[in-house]
Amino acid sequence: MFDRISRNPEVLNGLPCIRNLRISVKRVLEISAIYDDRKELFREYAELEELDLKQALEYAAASLEDKIIDLKTA
Repeated sequence: MFDRISRNPEVLNGLPCIRNLRISVKRVLEISAIYDDRKELFREYAELEELDLKQALEYAAASLEDKIIDLKTA
């Protein structure tokens, strides 16, 4: 299901990464939010591919609980 997500204790302390690169799923989510222009994102992170971003989002979504959080008190 997540063939582009890897976990290796010797790479970034076992954090979920993209294809054994030293780019964590968390970092991919962060840069996806920061870069409005995908072309610029891929210029800065040339080793990433569109499918990497897609799977990082899917992985994050699958990792979250289906829980309602009251944002007024959170």
